[in-house]
Amino acid sequence: MSTEAETTRRKAMVPALVLVAALVAIVSSLGAPLIPAIAQADHVSLSTAQWLLTSALLTGALATPIMGRLADGPRQRDVILAALSVVLVGCVLAAVSDQFIVVEAGRALQGFGLGLLPVTMAIARRHLSFEKAGRAIATLSITAAVGAGLGYPLTGLIAEVFDFHAAFWFGAITVALALVAAAVILPARSEAPSRRFDFAGAVTLSLAVIGLLVVLSEGGRWGWSAPVSLVVMVASGLSLMLWIRHELRVGDPLVDLRQIRNRSVLTADISGFLMCVAMYLFIPIILEFVQVPAADGFGFGASVIVSSLVFLPLSVGTFAASRFLGLYERHFGTRSMIPLGATIFAVSTLFFAVEHGALWEAFGASGFAGLGVGLTFAAMPGFIVRAVPRRETGSATGFYQVLRNIGLSVGSALGAAILLSFTQPGHTFPTVGGFHTALVVASGLCLATAVISYVLPGAAANRRAVEPDATREHEDLVLEEETELAGAGLMLAGEQLPLADEASSR
Repeated sequence: MSTEAETTRRKAMVPALVLVAALVAIVSSLGAPLIPAIAQADHVSLSTAQWLLTSALLTGALATPIMGRLADGPRQRDVILAALSVVLVGCVLAAVSDQFIVVEAGRALQGFGLGLLPVTMAIARRHLSFEKAGRAIATLSITAAVGAGLGYPLTGLIAEVFDFHAAFWFGAITVALALVAAAVILPARSEAPSRRFDFAGAVTLSLAVIGLLVVLSEGGRWGWSAPVSLVVMVASGLSLMLWIRHELRVGDPLVDLRQIRNRSVLTADISGFLMCVAMYLFIPIILEFVQVPAADGFGFGASVIVSSLVFLPLSVGTFAASRFLGLYERHFGTRSMIPLGATIFAVSTLFFAVEHGALWEAFGASGFAGLGVGLTFAAMPGFIVRAVPRRETGSATGFYQVLRNIGLSVGSALGAAILLSFTQPGHTFPTVGGFHTALVVASGLCLATAVISYVLPGAAANRRAVEPDATREHEDLVLEEETELAGAGLMLAGEQLPLADEASSR
């Protein structure tokens, strides 16, 4: 390739990566707001329809560490092209089918898109200069986070003017554009060495997580003490134990578990998992609640577009929290950040569980929850960075990221199970008790997070980083936090901060 062509390709690389990031926002927006409409159109219960969200989150949770590990090698573009192709097939399947099971399969395939953001960040780090890579990742963060907030009203508007099939067609067009741009612009190979892929670890982790979610979603229908439920639970537990044993012994694991012996790292792991479970007992539940017809005795009969706008206060709240993080840390330290954020989130969920007689209360609860989300998730990477040597930051965050993504899937499946237990046979919507119970459980999980995150780390939680580059390491992790969870439809706190150097990237 000539020098001029190479220069042109490098200039076009960032727009191509941004297009992929925008795709993730679009794919995520095809989830929660469309669930009630699809449930009514396909004549399934709301709890069943919520698997449209759970299946995509499950695929994303399993695909993210696998795609991230593959992206550490020389064929980063191939990882993106393969994932985009799978997502495209998923969008087309959901767009052309009127059968719920096919639409659900399409959503599961779309979940591969949720693992793309870490790969785009890896490409920016590998092929751009330090300064340009920092700006590129900041742009990716903005695109994914803001795109997640704007994607919901956009796809909601399309679904309302036409129908939900049109929203999936819109997603397919976006994916196709991203696929062409990635194939033409992104470099075919990088100079990174090939690494052995932990296939056994990927399989055993997948079996453990799938088994857990199947029990959560079907246990109420099968019976929690039924033989089939017990068998799946035991098999899932055995798979989890085998995975842990394997990851501790293998030389190049999918996820390095050794760092969780550190109490601060364990604090971030447990807090991240519990908060993600709570978030997906809150966010889809509140969106579904506002769309329930008022004739059912509750709900507001809101349109898809109005329910999509409920996400905007959440984004505003997380942004507002990010403006005060530095000031709060200087005056009060870091130990109370996660407990405070978790408590704020608990209050917001409990508020809407008790007060849900007016639509404005849904918007208010969403905005207040955003403050809690912003404080909580912005603080978690700092617990890891301050606790481990710089060279071990990547391995220490691996298990945290896996737990956090699995937590989103578990929260969605648990929400579906709760709604199912309050749904009468033949009815689409559950009674109001289902929504109330899900929100109360979310509030309890947040309060448990507040207690655990304050007690578990001890005095080490307020210890300042001693390594010169630890602050930049923290900033890099906050960017990754924001972009990856924006892929699941959440805009998290985190200012657009400079990128840590290549040695600190994972």
